[in-house]
Amino acid sequence: MVQSFNLQGILQSFRVLTSPRLMVPNIVVRDIRDINFEQLHKAGIIAIAFDKDNCLTKPYGLELYPPFKDAWRRCRDVYKDQVVIVSNSAGTPDDKDNQQAQAIEQALQVNVLRHQEKKPSGGEELLSHFNGIKAKRIAFVGDRALTDVVFGNNYGMLTILTRDVVTEEGDNPMAIRIRRMEHRVLAFLDRMNIKAKPHPIPIDLHAVVMQTPPAAESKAEAKADLAAEEIRKKESKEAAEREAKFERSKRTSVRGE
Repeated sequence: MVQSFNLQGILQSFRVLTSPRLMVPNIVVRDIRDINFEQLHKAGIIAIAFDKDNCLTKPYGLELYPPFKDAWRRCRDVYKDQVVIVSNSAGTPDDKDNQQAQAIEQALQVNVLRHQEKKPSGGEELLSHFNGIKAKRIAFVGDRALTDVVFGNNYGMLTILTRDVVTEEGDNPMAIRIRRMEHRVLAFLDRMNIKAKPHPIPIDLHAVVMQTPPAAESKAEAKADLAAEEIRKKESKEAAEREAKFERSKRTSVRGE
């Protein structure tokens, strides 16, 4: 299923230009296996919501990514019925008769939120689903800074960014490019010491994050950057050679006259 145009996502991106900390997560992990759900709940985060694609499943997939099985079981054991999936595809008007949402609910054994507005808008629909739980006691987990993190930060939730995607294979090419750009912007903001707004509930990162947060840029991205730089150098060299050839041709032409 192809997602429809996300106008609210575009509009919210302009807000980030004036307030970049909106896209900065409270916590960064490699993937959901690094989250200590027991400690997170003990700290006062009593409800949790997840993005789907590249956070729990492969892009547009309907089943949990197998290596996440144990972590997902721990999450469900701790949060029981206070866990939900918020996707920009399943459960939205793009999902005809909620067929995708129902398939995911059967496979992952949690609810998929039915919602009209796409992230980073629509937080009221999630708050309504959790019926009375304050936003500060909800965690939102996802792989996208400009949708998932901005969504959670807009409404005062605890935001957790999963840094390593499940796979880029089969993903929307534009989403791939934007996600890589997001990671570079986050690395820049970190160097500028621009942090997320402090969350009202104190979180002990050493207790909640079970492994050291990843480096600012993954090996795959560093490799891609190096390849892009090599291409840029090659193109620059070829352009310089063409320019030099043109200049030599001009000089030869002048001498011939």
